[in-house]
Amino acid sequence: MAGADPKRRGGRISIGSARRAGTAKTGDRTAGGSAARSTDKPTAKATSRRSVSGGARPTRGATASPTPTMPAADGPGRTGFAGFTGIRSLVNPLWCYHGFIGAVLVLCCFGVIMVFSSSTVTLVASGLKPWQRGLNQGLYCGVGLICAAFLARRSVKFYRHVAGGVMIGSLVLQMLTLTPLGVGSETTGNNGWIAIGGFSMQPAEVTKLALCLWLPIALHRSAKAYPRDGLKAYAVPGGMYVAALGLVMLGKDLGTAMILVFIGVVAFLISGFPLRYMAMLAGALGAVVAVLVISSPNRLNRVLAAYQECTDTQGVCFQSTHAKYALASGGLLGVGLGNSREKWNYLPEAHNDFIFAIIGEETGFIGAAIVILLFVVIGWCLISVAMQLDDRCFATSLVCVAVWLVGQALVNIGVVVGIFPVLGVPMPFVSAGGSSMLMCLCAAGVAVAIMRSHPQVRAEGRLD
Repeated sequence: MAGADPKRRGGRISIGSARRAGTAKTGDRTAGGSAARSTDKPTAKATSRRSVSGGARPTRGATASPTPTMPAADGPGRTGFAGFTGIRSLVNPLWCYHGFIGAVLVLCCFGVIMVFSSSTVTLVASGLKPWQRGLNQGLYCGVGLICAAFLARRSVKFYRHVAGGVMIGSLVLQMLTLTPLGVGSETTGNNGWIAIGGFSMQPAEVTKLALCLWLPIALHRSAKAYPRDGLKAYAVPGGMYVAALGLVMLGKDLGTAMILVFIGVVAFLISGFPLRYMAMLAGALGAVVAVLVISSPNRLNRVLAAYQECTDTQGVCFQSTHAKYALASGGLLGVGLGNSREKWNYLPEAHNDFIFAIIGEETGFIGAAIVILLFVVIGWCLISVAMQLDDRCFATSLVCVAVWLVGQALVNIGVVVGIFPVLGVPMPFVSAGGSSMLMCLCAAGVAVAIMRSHPQVRAEGRLD
């Protein structure tokens, strides 16, 4: 009784409490000795009741384990990626950054190979060198990669300053297609190119990049002014977008106009444009497209051939029919690079709009699936980083670039497999064409620059 430390309850001494207190002290001394002998296997006995219950000092001889801390998200180097484990690794901004660059490079290299493979027979039949188109595509690819590397090193402030000038310049170039400088295609009726000397280009490709840059910036400014000015706040971005779309439609390029619609719809929706007005604009745009289709016998026949049974296999259905023949011939592994039969002047535009059919024939289902997967990686990486950016303007720009590149690829593939009518839309990074390759790589460079503004990607760049 004398050595106990009794507790008082209402003025009385509790014998049970005294015994429990004595037992606790004895346990503390025992735990201290045990902890001193073995600190690598702490047990519940190594901590006194007092330290467990109230955050008091640890028991004598016990080793206090340090509290783990999570690295800061914007810390230097790779320390900010501790939270990206397991399935969350798919949204790791650094992985998305390198994954996007890798997918673009693989598609560009593969595209040069396929352009060479799909165009040799046509060039020889025309009396030209069989490697001419492949070399030109490689040249465009090299110049485009240099431009992409330059643009990737610019800051987002740079693009905020030059976006307006790029937009105005693209409209001026598009207007030139309606002048004597404009040239078109006799087979499709499109008038979307300009030619100066021996140089020709498609200004609509510049317009796509300009809209991805300028439109989100202008729409976010308009969204801030909308509570004060109402719908007038959207007069400038709306007017410029309608002008760009109208100029492309005047060139009778319905396929490119469809891609511009995709970009515009995404930009307006993400920027918070009122939905009731969006529905009205969608209805008006649908009516315009219907008028354009009905007014052109060529377009109308292509639409009807895609969505009903077509018996004119030597006419309007010739191209889509042979595209399906090519895909069917490929099987699982393909007939081998250079061994396509449809490229022997059976499939028109085999090196351009219908290059996916040659990919399916020569590399089979496996090769075609890998191409589709690479575009999925591009879209996933762009959207994942966009959702983690603080700057909503350039986050919207990344989404617009993703819609442009992936959406155009899906439309191209859909045309080849017969989901869409023949629209004349090239596959980004793969189809032959200097304007498409250069502008797609420039868009990739701009996207890389925006992705580098992410704190974790920027920190990784400082380490490198």
